Amino acid sequence: MPALVERAFRKSLQRGDFERVYYFHGDDDFLKEQAVRDLIAAAVDSSTRDFNLDIRAGAELDTETLGSLLGTPPMMAERRVVVVRDVAALRKDARAALDRYLENPAPDVMLILVAPAGEKAKVDKALEARASTREFAPLTGDRVPRWIMHHVETVLGAAITPEAAELLQQATGNELAALAAELDKLASYAGGGTIDEAAVADVVGVRRGETLGDFLDRVAARDAAGALALLPHILAQPKTSAVSIVMALTTQMLAIGWGITRSRADYFELLKSGKAFPMRPWAEAARAWSAAERHWNDAAIDAALDALLAADIALKETRISSDTQLLTNLVLALCGAERSTNAAHLLLSAIPA
Repeated sequence: MPALVERAFRKSLQRGDFERVYYFHGDDDFLKEQAVRDLIAAAVDSSTRDFNLDIRAGAELDTETLGSLLGTPPMMAERRVVVVRDVAALRKDARAALDRYLENPAPDVMLILVAPAGEKAKVDKALEARASTREFAPLTGDRVPRWIMHHVETVLGAAITPEAAELLQQATGNELAALAAELDKLASYAGGGTIDEAAVADVVGVRRGETLGDFLDRVAARDAAGALALLPHILAQPKTSAVSIVMALTTQMLAIGWGITRSRADYFELLKSGKAFPMRPWAEAARAWSAAERHWNDAAIDAALDALLAADIALKETRISSDTQLLTNLVLALCGAERSTNAAHLLLSAIPA
């Protein structure tokens, strides 16, 4: 459904078929802001934008100011665009004025109401009923590669290989703002050429075989030596920390534990449920977890989870020696978990007495 809604939205922009009022909400602010920018670009000519575009924060608007913004006619253009960010922060009098306006919105004004993410992201039913409403949820891991390809082609006017897109996602994760920043650098680096794996390696500093996913695969296979060899490379990568590594390992162990309790585990079912965030592409995670099942049993999963809990506690301890030492001990504990009923004990040595 989200893909169909997105396509319909894009087609309406191409046709110039605009609504009088839009209401954008949801947890992905990057996608919301991108949609706002696209609407502005399609609806307001750049030559008259200074006269026909107003972008305001909800908290700064009173009844008089809001009325002036919505009542001013367009100048030398078909329409004006008014964007109100953080619409939930409107004062009571301004919100009442907005509700009155929405009963009969002006035909030559496009009003874009943007709700913030986080605790205030709950949909406003009154606005939803009177506006063209879209929810912007974070993209699931399987949709991120397609977003990368689309962003490079349509926003940056460049090209990227599927292998480079996959490697970038492995290195950067699923946060679209971070991916967009890296893609800007990659497009500049490629200088009009195609962004390939070599460009990702040079700009982002990660190579095939040295990603967080590769590290997770080694741990899943109980390959301590292979995982430890990758650890320095993983810790040196941007936006990767001991905390994020422990989170990824915990997700992996819980997923494998879920899988070994089923005769034919469908890991995509688990991922689609929103209960697992693998911090890498879905297909890659599903393949790795399925292949790892033969290396684990219930006792080993329990011991591994004890070790991960101990690692989480140790990371909050100010006396910890170093992230490298803690993660080294954690890898050894996980890969040897079935041979020890107290795999967590090894983690305690990371905290000096």
